[in-house]
Amino acid sequence: MCKIFPKKAIICGKSGGLCVKKLARKLLDSFEEIVVGKNGFTRLCVGALLFGSVLIVGCGGKKPGAVAYEFTGVMRGTLERTVTSSGTINPVATVKVLPRMSGKVEKVFVDYNDTVRKGDILAELNTDMLRLDRERQNASLIKARANYELQLINYQNQELLAEKNLISEYEFKTSKTTLDGQAADLAVAEANLRVIETEINQYAYITSPIDGIVLERNINVGDTVVDSSSNNSSSIFTLAENLKEMQIEASVGELDVASIHTGQAVRFSLESLPGRSFSGEVDTLRLIPAIQNNVVSYTVIINVENLDGSLLPGMTCAVDFIVERSENILMISNAALRYQPTNLSAGQIDDMVFNAELKSMNEEQRKAAIEARDRAKAAAGQNAANNQAGAGIGGLMMGGGRRIQRGGGRQNGGNGQAQAAFVMRNLWFTGDDGKLDVIRVQAGITNGSFTEIRQLQLGAGESQPDSAGTDAEGAVSMPGSSPLEGRQFILRERI
Repeated sequence: MCKIFPKKAIICGKSGGLCVKKLARKLLDSFEEIVVGKNGFTRLCVGALLFGSVLIVGCGGKKPGAVAYEFTGVMRGTLERTVTSSGTINPVATVKVLPRMSGKVEKVFVDYNDTVRKGDILAELNTDMLRLDRERQNASLIKARANYELQLINYQNQELLAEKNLISEYEFKTSKTTLDGQAADLAVAEANLRVIETEINQYAYITSPIDGIVLERNINVGDTVVDSSSNNSSSIFTLAENLKEMQIEASVGELDVASIHTGQAVRFSLESLPGRSFSGEVDTLRLIPAIQNNVVSYTVIINVENLDGSLLPGMTCAVDFIVERSENILMISNAALRYQPTNLSAGQIDDMVFNAELKSMNEEQRKAAIEARDRAKAAAGQNAANNQAGAGIGGLMMGGGRRIQRGGGRQNGGNGQAQAAFVMRNLWFTGDDGKLDVIRVQAGITNGSFTEIRQLQLGAGESQPDSAGTDAEGAVSMPGSSPLEGRQFILRERI
């Protein structure tokens, strides 16, 4: 037989009034009162029961409602909001060289990566057949000239006879028409000869139309090329005007294209050159969209310098369009701005946020806000009031806040873009008494991990830093030292 454990030990354990050590000592004292037999198995059972009781009571010693937190602080630094994309590096201008006559390639004077000047001979076509054509055309020209001269003499004779009325007017006009035809044949023969001379002296020599570099060569000695007027013609050389200046063709989705404008700063990196970062500038946003699988994107042309020649045509790169950039600003983890206490009800959180907002108001604004909140509660009940009152006083809701448009401060820059709307957010912390409290801050730009703290709302009579400016709504900007620096805010609840 054994006695039941004292009931007061169990009660103390549930209430958390005794620590594990004290409880164990009392249980050991009670153990002396236990009547046990000489059976060792009974002693083992009682010992196991005693040990289990200590564990159970120890586990129940945590106070109900106690929450452990992880904290974070604000930091000062540089924050950027970017649009990420990918693109391909290409020369600013490329020229495809096509042959202006058909023929067999006799010589090739340049190769890949060769630098050429405008007018330099790139290749030469065989002109043997052209030279034969020139001789044949010379003979045709001589014949045409002889026919013309003969007809000219005949016309002059007909003219003398016509003056003496020895021939009819019809015969005279026929002679004149024949002379004009012979003159036309002579002109055609001369033109044909000039064409052949041009082909031999110019078109047979394929020259560079620009100063640049040979990117591609598509012919070899012995190949036959077709003149550019034919549908079967293709380029035989591709030249780049200048590789010291390159451009990136980046694809930007329709959701982000509104953040892109001419002159915008760009940062990009290459997998082939790890550890290096390059910069550029937006030159053109092409208005024609590219649609693939119902996804709309736009091509953005970015100008970049390539003074050291490390950027090669065709390289792919990761591009960051810098939409906004703030330097020497306060920022905090986004998790701290998203945090909401789990041990408070929605109404309690709303009341605390509302009271924090009231601290930044003057007496008249405070009175109007309270009246608006009371009217909302009376009209729609507590649940509706949490939404309507928030809208009435500037969106004083859990974890949210009013969205405000600032007239001064940072601009996105260029093309008349609207200034960003900033949102009032909540930062939770524990006061000196260990109780939860909240302050309202104006959130600026974010990079997805951290958010800029642009302004802090202080209560009436609270000191403001000397280096901080104050706006019309009583908020304190953060260019210098700030009351937030050095303070710890709740990041999350520790599990």
